[in-house]
Amino acid sequence: MEELLNVLLRTTFFYFFIVLLYRLMGKREIGQLGIIDLIVSILIAELVAISIEEPDKSLWLTILPLSLLGLLEIVLAYISIKSRTFRKIFDGKPSLIICNGKVNYREMVKQRYSMDDLLLSLRQKEIKDLREIEYAFLEPNGKLSIFKYNFFSFHSAYPMPLILDGEINKKTLEYLHKDRAWLEKEIQQKELEIKDIFYAFYKGNKIYLMKKSEK
Repeated sequence: MEELLNVLLRTTFFYFFIVLLYRLMGKREIGQLGIIDLIVSILIAELVAISIEEPDKSLWLTILPLSLLGLLEIVLAYISIKSRTFRKIFDGKPSLIICNGKVNYREMVKQRYSMDDLLLSLRQKEIKDLREIEYAFLEPNGKLSIFKYNFFSFHSAYPMPLILDGEINKKTLEYLHKDRAWLEKEIQQKELEIKDIFYAFYKGNKIYLMKKSEK
């Protein structure tokens, strides 16, 4: 009876402790799991399970590792916000799977994303035909973001990121068949420099930007 009560108390304690831990780690944990988030969640689950199954061990042997994991997640999330390179390495980046209604098979092979996976994602979003889609992105968390054609099936210009967090997106420049010199010239015409830009995107032959002071 005493052992059962101990297990119930530990379970209740860790329930509220983990709720608090996840709140400290941020709302991002609830809605989406990147690689780091997934690893931390798995480790938290394992540590708590071991502690509940072995009630003779001190609670501190679980509380301390859990606290360390929570602190580590907060620090890495902060670094991820500050460093786009770090974010790309650990979280990955979106992949363009469908562009202007055409499936990018090369990118699908690169991401090990099969046609069955694509069709499953479309069915889940109640899309019957690939021809309904203008753009589709495979997000770092594995979800498919879909942009359907407008009512008249006109092609619309998709905003392609040129600068993110002050860093030039070389792939967008390559896609546009442009170079850094072209981008710098366009920005200088607005009496700005690359280092002044927080976010810039290209749409409909125009560059739209947000200065660092505006973010």
